[in-house]
Amino acid sequence: MPIGCRVTRGDLTESIHVAYAVAVDAIGNIIFSTGDPHYLTCIRSSLKPFQAAASVKVGAIDDAGFDDKELALMCASHKGEDIHIATAKSMLDKLGLGLDVYECGSHYPSDTASRHRMVRENKVAKPIHNNCSGKHAGMLALAKYLSDDISNYIQKEHLVQQTILDYVKSISGLEDIPTEIDGCSAPTPFMTLQNIAILFQALAADKNPELTRVYNAMSSFPEMVGGTNHFDSLFINALKGRGVTKVGGESVRGISLKTKKSGPIGIAIKVLDGNFRALPVATMKLLEHMELLERKELDQLDQFKSSILTNHNGIEVGRIEAYIDF
Repeated sequence: MPIGCRVTRGDLTESIHVAYAVAVDAIGNIIFSTGDPHYLTCIRSSLKPFQAAASVKVGAIDDAGFDDKELALMCASHKGEDIHIATAKSMLDKLGLGLDVYECGSHYPSDTASRHRMVRENKVAKPIHNNCSGKHAGMLALAKYLSDDISNYIQKEHLVQQTILDYVKSISGLEDIPTEIDGCSAPTPFMTLQNIAILFQALAADKNPELTRVYNAMSSFPEMVGGTNHFDSLFINALKGRGVTKVGGESVRGISLKTKKSGPIGIAIKVLDGNFRALPVATMKLLEHMELLERKELDQLDQFKSSILTNHNGIEVGRIEAYIDF
C-alpha cells in the first residue's frame, strides 16, 4: 500500500494525497517499498547534486575556484535570500561573467521577506533570483571549462548537458534516459523511483570522490541547499552529516542516509498529484516507519510530522497527517 496523506477539515477528511516510496541498499536491491517502486517520474531538481558532481569530476569546479559553499548552492533550490544571491554573484565573479549569460529565466524569491522587500523597492526579478541560479552558475563553469562558446548551454545537444547526462548514466547504470525540459530550461530526466533511489545511495556511499565532495558540501552548508525553514536545510542540519536530501518539482524527493543496519542507503519518494504540502509529512512518516532516524533527529524535525491548516483568521481548521497501511 502507498503512503496516504489525509487532509482534514475539523474531524472529517476533505482530501487525500498518495505517495510512493522506495529504499535501496548498496547494490541497488529494494529493502523497502510502498506503492510502485518502478513508477516512472521526473527527477526535476532532485538531480542537482549529480549535475554538480559531473562538473566536479571533470575538474570544472576547481578550475573556477568554487569553494564548498558555492558547490552547495549548485545543489540548491534556494529561496532567494541575501546569502544565496551573494553566493551566486560570487560564482559569476569568479567566472568573469555577468547576469546576461544566465539562461534559466527569472522569478522573484520564494522567501517571503526577500520577495516583499524587492516589491517595495520596485526591483525587478533577475535570473540570479531564480532558485536554480547556483546550478546554472555551475553549468556555466562547466561550459567555460569545456568550450570557448558558453551560449546555449541549456540545450540538450550542448556538451554541458551531454557531459551531465553521461555522468548520470554512469552512476545509475542506465543506458537510455529520456529527458524533457525543466522549469529552468535545462534537460531533466525521467527515471523510476528505484533508479532515483540508486542515485541517492551512490551519493551516500563514499565510493565516488566527486559525490563525496558534493555530499560533504551539502552537509557543511545546509542553509545554502534551501534556506530559512526549508525542509531540505533543516533535515540536513538535523542529521549532522548522516544524511542529505534534495527536493524536486512536482513533489519528488531523494534522500541519502548512512545507517548502522544497512549501510549507506538511498530513498526516493513521490507524491503522485505533485502537491508539495504533503511531501514533508509523507517523508517523515516513511522515515519514522522504517526507524531510520534517531530520537534527537526526530525531535528536531517534529514540526514536519503533521501540518496544521489555518484559515485567514489564523484559526486552526484541519491537519495533514500521513499513514502507511499494510
